[in-house]
Order: sequence, then structure tokens, then C-alpha cells
Amino acid sequence: MNTDARYDYIIVGAGSAGSALAYRLSENPANKVLLLEAGKASHPYSRLPVSFGLLIDHPGANWRFSSEPEEGTANREIPVPRGKLLGGSSSINGLVYVRGQTLDYDTWAQLGNRGWSWSDVEPLFRRMENYEKGGDGVRGSGGPLSVTEVPDQNPLYDALFDAAVEAGHKRNDDYNGPDQEGIVKTQATISGGRRMSAAHCYLRPAMKRSNLHVVTEALTLGLILDGKRCVGVRYFHNSQKNEARAGREIILSAGAIGSPQILELSGIGKPEVLRQHGIDVNHELAAVGENFRDHINARIQWKVTAPGVSFNERAQGINLFGQVLKYLTTGGGFLSLPSAPLLAFLKTRQDLETPDVQMHLVPYAVKDPKRRKLHPFPGMTVACYQLRPESLGSIHIRSADPSAQPAIRFNFMGDSIDRDTMVEGFKMMRRIVQAGPMDPYRGEEYSPGASVDSDEAIEQWIRENSETAYHPIGTCRMGQGPNTVVDEQLKVRGLDGLRIADASIFPTMPSGNTNAPSIMVGEKCADLLGAT
Repeated sequence: MNTDARYDYIIVGAGSAGSALAYRLSENPANKVLLLEAGKASHPYSRLPVSFGLLIDHPGANWRFSSEPEEGTANREIPVPRGKLLGGSSSINGLVYVRGQTLDYDTWAQLGNRGWSWSDVEPLFRRMENYEKGGDGVRGSGGPLSVTEVPDQNPLYDALFDAAVEAGHKRNDDYNGPDQEGIVKTQATISGGRRMSAAHCYLRPAMKRSNLHVVTEALTLGLILDGKRCVGVRYFHNSQKNEARAGREIILSAGAIGSPQILELSGIGKPEVLRQHGIDVNHELAAVGENFRDHINARIQWKVTAPGVSFNERAQGINLFGQVLKYLTTGGGFLSLPSAPLLAFLKTRQDLETPDVQMHLVPYAVKDPKRRKLHPFPGMTVACYQLRPESLGSIHIRSADPSAQPAIRFNFMGDSIDRDTMVEGFKMMRRIVQAGPMDPYRGEEYSPGASVDSDEAIEQWIRENSETAYHPIGTCRMGQGPNTVVDEQLKVRGLDGLRIADASIFPTMPSGNTNAPSIMVGEKCADLLGAT
């Protein structure tokens, strides 16, 4: 057993939040910081925006988790990709940048999390942003994270915008501004044709500082407790067990899957779960691994009749070589784009105050979502998920072995609100694509097909075919009372010297993709630790 020199702070997990936190803590040269990452440093494809497809099932860059079979989703094992590199999932995600709604964070504060209202977190979003149109008091400029609007032009996009307007929706110039509602061009963590991961924007610059020590391929075995204080971390690296000690604090930033797993391996959690796997109970905390939420994502695919507008044509055969050449010479083309060039944030009911569904409008059709294999025919896809799902699942260890994958239970469609919202969102997707401006482009509905038309049939099809949108949150929930894991200071309840900073602390789901809010949590934790 090797024992590392004492650090002031140890961060476990170099994902979106952990990278931001390491950047801020190491800005003070007096702070000695250790950052442990179980994955590798990088992958050759990770700098490419299109790596969201290339690395979706790659064992060298992706943990490749799977959910437990559940009756509510036709007893399927649903793939759960998570990043296994510096930058975490920001190094393999779809690059869609969404802050969320004012309502999201005001709800967090209303649940007892003082300091997390929109007025509290909005300056953090501005601080982290380098938005190409920013610097206006609403959006930020000069921050570490470059954010740009999709520059790609396509007559199919124009038709989709016009179709959405004809279907009763509005256009929106900045969905990350005061009003999220409308059909929009996607804002993405891409600049100059390169992926702007948390590793690239935050961690690589910070690694030049002598007071930050980053260790990759370091699998955390558990936390070291001295009574009710966390004092260090045990981890496996270079074929041997190691210990590292922190004089101030340990911060878990291993994500909504990794953070509860590490707590339970350390004897922190629900006693019956721990004892089931022969783990001594060091600290009872029943909410560890509970309150899990994710977005269930339903997709409709159409064939496209107009030539040249679908990426199914651009990405196959001789056309693919042209796209590669275009990317290498100009940084453009479909290799430089996020997973969805257009988004729509819409209300399924007019009496709602804010949008409750998000749609991704995509100029290609995939026959194998797990590996992103494209159909041979020109196609397009519209995907939809409920912004704020109510259904709660869980993530718990299935073994005392730290290398064993945990049991992931989504409980998708478990709440009637979720079922109703998803069915209505599904019908809204069809109404947009069936509107007149899409006539020159819209071919037959390939999947699921026009025969799936009743509410019952739509719901059943969603249960049998939908995937996750890759946004796990909530398993170390922040708040007040026994159904929480951390308080509003991100301190683990009943323990000293231990905080959690990642998407696992989200009390409810932010309205949209979760990468931007995860980075914000890293920024917020830095403030709570007095780093800025």
C-alpha cells in the first residue's frame, strides 16, 4: 500500500463538474489538489464533435453501462453510455448546451436549497461561458467554456422552422436567455470545429499548474473515514493499492452513477443494501442511490425525398471522403456538428407556464442507436423527451467489487404525468413534420409507422423502443430532510470533510441537457470552498 503526500483537497472524478472544480481550486497556488480519474487521459477521436457517434459504444472511452430489465420498458437492458476519459461525458456527449429554465433553479431553492435560485446560479453560467454572441449581461464572454451557435445551413432546417411556426410554435433567438420556448438553432460546446469538453476548456489549462496533480486510470476503492470525518481515498493504480489523504476536504465528482457507488462501497448508504453485499455500515444515509431520474427519449424517423439534405447521403460512400476533407481543410461539414442542429422547447398544454418537452431535430436516420449506424436511405429524425420527469428510479451496487457495474433501474414511464406528456410530445412531433412546409422533403414515416396512431399504441411503442437521453441525475440528492444526501453547501449529511459536486446532487431535473448545469455545480462548489 502506497500513501501519497497530504493534499488540501482530493477530487474524485474528472468529469464536467470535477474538471471545473479542479480549475478553480488550483487557481490559488496555496491549494494542493489531487484529482483522481478512473478513465484514461484521452482518446484520438474525442476532440472531434462527431465522436458522440464514434464513441457511443467504445470500451476505451465509455463505461458502457446497461440498465436492469424492467417490465415498464419491455424487459430491455437499455444502454447507458458514460464518458471514461478526462472530461467525463463532456468528452463523448452530443455537445448540446442548455442552461435550463429559471423555474428549475427557483424550484431547487424552494425545496430548501438556499443559494441555488436562478438569481444565484445565473452569474455562474455567465462566468463559465465564452459565448460567441455573449457579453451582454445575460450571456457570458471570456469564460473557459466556448459556446457557439450551429453555423450549418440546410434547406431542411428552414422547412422545419417554417413547419414548427405553422404548427403554432414560435422561433427563439436564444433559448439560454430569459425565455426557453420555441424552435431554435442549437448552441453547442464546439469552437473552430473542435469539441469543447471540460477537459479541454478547464482541465488542460489547469494541469500546467504545479499545485494540481492528476492521476488517470485510478479506480477508487473507497473513502477513508476517521469516525464521522472523511480524511482520504483508497484507489487502485499501476497494479497496486494506494491511499491519499486530504487536510481539508474530499469532493466526490464521479457522477450520478459513480458517486453513489463510491459511497456505498465506503459503507455509506442504506444499511440493507450495504449488508446484502457484506459491507459494514459506517454511516447510515438511506437516500444514497435513490431519487434517480433520466430522460426517456422517443424517436420518429422519416424517409426524405429531396436530394442532398440528409446526412445519410453525406456520411456514406464517396460523399464521406468529401466530408472528411471538408473538416480537415475548413473545420466544417457534418463532422463538426452536434448531435442535433435544431432544438425545440415546447408546451404540450397551453395552460403550462413553461415548456415541458424538448425535441431534437436531426437530418439523419439511425438504424442502430447503440452504435449510430445509419440507414442506407436518406432520412431524418425527430426525438422528444419530457423536460422534467416525475418517475424515480435507483442506482445501487450489485457487488462489493469496485469494478462491478451497479444496478441501474430507470422506472421510466412510472408516473402518469410522464406517460401523458410523452404521448402528447410524440403527437406534436408528427404535427410539425406533417405541416405544409415539409411537403417537399417528407417521405413516409419509417419508424414507428403510421399504424401506431392511438394513445395506447404510442405509449406501448415508447416503452418497447425508447432509449435514455443520457442525462442521469439525483442519486445523491441535495435538500432538506431524510430523503436527501447533501445539504445546500454540498456537504454529505452527518459527515465532515466530504462534499459531492456533480449531477447526482440535482434535486429535480433541469429542463434540458445536463452538461451545462453539471459544470455550473463545479463552479458553485468552488465558491462554497472559498476558491473564487
